[in-house]
Amino acid sequence: MDPLVWWIPGAFAVGSVPFGLIIGKLNGVDIRTRGSGNIGATNVWRELGWKAGLPCFILDVAKGLAPTLLAGLSAGLLDVQDGVPPPTHAWLWLCVMVASVLGHIFSPWVGFKGGKGVATGLGALLGLYPVLTIAGAAALLVWITLTKATRYVGLSSSVAAGMLPIVSAAELWRRGALDERAVPYLVVTALLAGLVIYRHRGNLARTLKGTEPRIGDPRPKAPEGS
Repeated sequence: MDPLVWWIPGAFAVGSVPFGLIIGKLNGVDIRTRGSGNIGATNVWRELGWKAGLPCFILDVAKGLAPTLLAGLSAGLLDVQDGVPPPTHAWLWLCVMVASVLGHIFSPWVGFKGGKGVATGLGALLGLYPVLTIAGAAALLVWITLTKATRYVGLSSSVAAGMLPIVSAAELWRRGALDERAVPYLVVTALLAGLVIYRHRGNLARTLKGTEPRIGDPRPKAPEGS
């Protein structure tokens, strides 16, 4: 059995650690009862300030980055020709990446109701070096630019996610690997983009209606027990 297989449940376990909930508890707050009720870094930052939100963001990124990068290192995938592993290894490595994101979104520690996967997904993309590292960095740049311009986090996250398969295809083409080796990357980035956009469907609907709060706007509290 390919050793990468064993990294998949490990990545899910690492991704499932609810850092937002833990940081909230350390600040005397159940973050699930504040703001949007989400345990992700955005809600923590909005409700508890940057001193809580920034560590949450870094830890959420790290729990996607660490297992993905370590899995690639252990399998020697960071040193292959052109930086693009053959499809068999690529599929398994991408499964490790996706497992960390799914662990965050469907964390068993919080009743399988975790965050939206943006920060953890970013970390996981950066860990899949070099092809998806470029895509992750580009997505981060788009997210920062749009968030500053619009102050809509959901919209910015969705647009940044939608860029992933496009930037990935461009990077694979640049490396001369826009062939059968590209299929795993393009399929998974398209699915990941779709998942992120789906998780933000409520934010997008409110943005279209003009009712979505912006960063810096007052946030209503979520009902107790939500």
